[in-house]
Amino acid sequence: MIRAVMDVRDISRHFGDLVAVDHVSFQVERGAIFGLLGPNGSGKSTMIRMLCGVLEPTSGQASVLGYDVARDAESIKRRIGYMSQSFSLYADLTARENLEFYGRIYGLEPARLAERMRAVEALTSLDGHLDQLAGTLSGGWKQRLALACALIHEPEVLFLDEPTAGIDPVARRDLWDLLFALAGRGVTLFVTTHYMDEAERCSDIAYIDNGELVVCGKPEDVKRLSGVTPQGTRRWELEAPGPAETLSRVRKIEGVRDATLFGQAIHLLVSNDLSEATLLAKLNLSSDTASLRPIAATLEDVFVTLTRATQERLAAHSDAASHPKGSIAPAKVNPEPISAA
Repeated sequence: MIRAVMDVRDISRHFGDLVAVDHVSFQVERGAIFGLLGPNGSGKSTMIRMLCGVLEPTSGQASVLGYDVARDAESIKRRIGYMSQSFSLYADLTARENLEFYGRIYGLEPARLAERMRAVEALTSLDGHLDQLAGTLSGGWKQRLALACALIHEPEVLFLDEPTAGIDPVARRDLWDLLFALAGRGVTLFVTTHYMDEAERCSDIAYIDNGELVVCGKPEDVKRLSGVTPQGTRRWELEAPGPAETLSRVRKIEGVRDATLFGQAIHLLVSNDLSEATLLAKLNLSSDTASLRPIAATLEDVFVTLTRATQERLAAHSDAASHPKGSIAPAKVNPEPISAA
């Protein structure tokens, strides 16, 4: 039995001079919900296309379900499902006709197709929408239909490229409930997302930026990385009247490294030598009118910190190219990924 459903080793993909994915390595276990995070253009979709056997790597090796992505692409395609970030089904066919079409594409015999259609209809609750044209479905129901089509052949691995982009919060939650149900049945999920609340739901996450894998591991382990809350700093949550106006003032205080609005509270990254009393005094606040408490880093903090670190490193490389002598680029936050296996 294959333990690592996906085994990616030093994989790269070039498009001419553009390096879309740069020497990336990670593993994904069976039944995991693996979340790939990163800014737009960071290489997430290119990574999915390589793992699906659609795009051959320039260098390195990767396998899915034991099949090499370069040599055994057709074997991989028959055993995986794929759900794109935009609705890609046939708008002028009904939901039922789309399901039948994709079932036939995967070579399902009539009896097996009927059985699988009943199964995915029950899973996605599409029963009442089967005779509706796909193009007239709401965003949430389109995603349910896309998921049903991706599952019609009972794949062992499901790739979802930003599956909840553009749908409302209720539909997002409903879709994630379906994904949890699939993971519970042993289906391995590989998900790209920009939503931090979705990243929190993943069993493992990886962060890719500028084609490089910056960090990979369990969400709680990633939050505790030293680079996310650097040595000599700590994180606070400040609740005070007029948070938006307070935010602009708190950013000017010496010792405040970062400040971000979270609802009605402000999340702060501050130097250890800045005391709570000093911060409140500089804001003309007191413990009667404001509250300040220590907090742990969130995945959004991780996302922002790692993105900024990469930007600074690229800027330093650019400076080094212009002034090669004496220019040293800062290292990545965590050059050695935490194992996802």
